[in-house]
Amino acid sequence: MVRTPGPERALGEGYRLLGLGLQFAGGIILFTVGGFLLDRRLGLTPAFTIVGTLLGAVLSFTSVYLRLKAETDAERERRKQERGR
Repeated sequence: MVRTPGPERALGEGYRLLGLGLQFAGGIILFTVGGFLLDRRLGLTPAFTIVGTLLGAVLSFTSVYLRLKAETDAERERRKQERGR
C-alpha cells in the first residue's frame, strides 16, 4: 500500500526542519555568547568570541548532520523493509 503524503505530514516535516534550524542557530549563539563573556571576564580582544563562534558552528553543523543522516538511514531501512514484504 502506497501512502500519499497529506498536509499533516508536510506540516510535521516543516516543524522538524524548523527545529533543526533552531538547533543549529542556538548552538552558534550559545558558543558566541560564551566566548564574548569569557573575553570580557579576561579582558582580551575578541579571541574567544571568534573561537566560540567557530566552535559553535562546527559542533552545530555536526550535530544537525548526524541527526539528518540517522533519520535518512532509518527512512531508507523502513522503505527497504516495506519493499521486502
